[in-house]
Amino acid sequence: MAFEVKFELKDSDLDHFRAVMEKAAAGASGLSESEILTKAKELSANLQNDVPEFVVERLRKLEVLVAMVEDSQWQLEGDERSNVLNALAYFSDPEDLVPDHIPALGFLDDAIMIELVAEDLQDDVEAFEEFCAYREREQARSGDKEITTDDWLDAKRRELHSRMRNRRSARRGGGSGFRSIFR
Repeated sequence: MAFEVKFELKDSDLDHFRAVMEKAAAGASGLSESEILTKAKELSANLQNDVPEFVVERLRKLEVLVAMVEDSQWQLEGDERSNVLNALAYFSDPEDLVPDHIPALGFLDDAIMIELVAEDLQDDVEAFEEFCAYREREQARSGDKEITTDDWLDAKRRELHSRMRNRRSARRGGGSGFRSIFR
């Protein structure tokens, strides 16, 4: 039997979680990028079998964040890279809001934080997942050729140009009454 629990986080609750995230990022400032990624991967690996399903579902989101940083073809840089690493820094401390060793509840704060981070980085995650899907399609089509970000950008540019031409053509053929100066 499934049991659903819902709760609402008010702005003050979100402020609290932001403060905790900032404190975690500051506390992890002494850690290298490699250490942050290793700790996030260890958390994910260690939890796959010992936690409730709602935590496992959120761990998949954490794994995507790690993949975004580690994917050399995606080339995440600058503020975007820093934002993801700062988000992952929270998970490098087992004594976070609710210590992880407390049965059943120890990972509740981690699940909440993953959800908040995933929502905050949703645009980044969607772009990365779109790139990964494109890369898989292209690699299946072209064999061993390495698909790069430049290839993806070129394909997206061509897609957008085609969409632009199709929309323009549909508007002109749709009897809008306006005769374009461009023929």
